[in-house]
This record gives sequence, C-alpha cells and structure tokens, in this order.
Amino acid sequence: MQENQDLLSEVIPTETPWALVTGASKGIGRGIAIGLAKKGWAVAINYYQDQKGAEETQALIKQVGASETILIQADVGEATEVSKMFERIDDVAGGLDLLVNNAGTQTWAPLLELSESDWDKTVKTNLKGTFLCSQAAARRMTDGLGGSIINIGSGASKSAFPGFIDLCATKAGIEQLTRISAIELGPHGIRVNSVAPGSIGVDRTHEENPDFEGTWRDMTPLRGIGDPVDVADAVCFLASREARFITGQTLYVDGGLWSQVPWPFKSASQPEND
Repeated sequence: MQENQDLLSEVIPTETPWALVTGASKGIGRGIAIGLAKKGWAVAINYYQDQKGAEETQALIKQVGASETILIQADVGEATEVSKMFERIDDVAGGLDLLVNNAGTQTWAPLLELSESDWDKTVKTNLKGTFLCSQAAARRMTDGLGGSIINIGSGASKSAFPGFIDLCATKAGIEQLTRISAIELGPHGIRVNSVAPGSIGVDRTHEENPDFEGTWRDMTPLRGIGDPVDVADAVCFLASREARFITGQTLYVDGGLWSQVPWPFKSASQPEND
C-alpha cells in the first residue's frame, strides 16, 4: 500500500518547467532543445557565436507548439558570462528546473601536435563550462524544490580515441564530475546524470566524414548511426518523473558501440583447436 500512497502523493507542477540547454544552436544541442519543448518544457537556448543557428532552433521549437523560449549568448567557460546568463534566466523564468550541459568543442590533433591554446580552449568549454553552469544551476535548485542536471558525455570517456586527446580527457572528467555532483547534490533533491552519445549523424560529423554512416554502421551492433532525436529522448527520460530515483549514472546512446571490445573471432562459438 505504501507505494500506492507514494504515487498518489506526487504533485504534478502547474507551472511550465524551465530548462537551459547550452550549445543549442545546432546538432545534438538543437535536438535536445526541440525534444524538451515537445515534452512541455520552456527552453532557454544558449549559444556562443552562432546566433543565426540559435534563432533557427528557436523557430523550430515554436513550430512544435512551444510558446516560451529565450536566446542567451554566453561563453560557458567564462564565469562572468555564465553569471549573467543565469541572472537572465532568473528574470525571465524565476528559476531553473533542468540544466543540460551540452556545449563542447574538440581538436583533431594527436598528443605530440596538440597546441596548448587548443587544449586550453577544449578544457575551458567542455569541463570548466560544465562545472560553472552546474554550480550556478545547483545554487538555484538548492533554494527551491530540487532539479536535474544532465551532462552530455561521450564514448570518449570510456574508450581512447587517437587524435582526440583533449576530447577524451575532458569527457572523462565530465563523467566523474557527474558522479561526484550526484553524491553531493542528492540530499538537496538534485539529480545529476550523463548521456553519452555514440555515432550521431549531424552536420558536423557528415562534414568531417562524408561517409559517416558507412564508417560506423558495421562497427555498431545495431547496424546504424544515431540521430539527435535519440539523444533527446534519453535526456527527456532522465529529466522526467519516471527517472526520479536515478542519479549518478551514464546512459550510453550508442547502439551498443561502446559496449564491445576487440574480439578475434567472427562468431560467439568457441574456435576449434588445430
């Protein structure tokens, strides 16, 4: 009977919940923003340089029927800009229920060639940006009724990607930041999780590799590549009431890609001895 009482005692918010999605001017961030809007969230769309892309995201959100969106330009790696971004959200929304740390960058360069400036840029955006935004959001959520923080990770936190040392280092840091934050913020009613995409088809990946699908399809157990919608669905689930007892976790949206290890045999059957 207790579980039935718990379910009946849950209160459905009467006000529209607000979410902030960083780096939402294109790609996975845009998909997440649209996906949340479809679920009834009001969305603050953060962008750094691509104002036109952010405006396109906002227009697409309005097409799905969402009425409340705002655009906020800010470099998530700069504390003063992050502070101003959250002050704007305070003014418009009066609080924040969900933060999605999606903004990120990477450099195509191996260890021996990666410049210090590119390393610093990636660490600043990916890791420091996640820290600054999480801190600002959590300080607001501890004053209210809790909330949710979802960090966009990567298979780069689990596997070594040659030529992407800055991406791997920062995404691994984000995964550990997720766990520690979940432990510290749990008593305040704040859940912190991570979504780690695999091979997701967006404009950038197709520009980097014209045969992106062909490259990854046969390597992926589900024999295909993902779409921003797949990542958005995972974010929407972790942000929902259905995930209210889930925190400190990383959900891989990868078609099974990062679950496998190098295996010398073509089938699951044991090879015959000579």
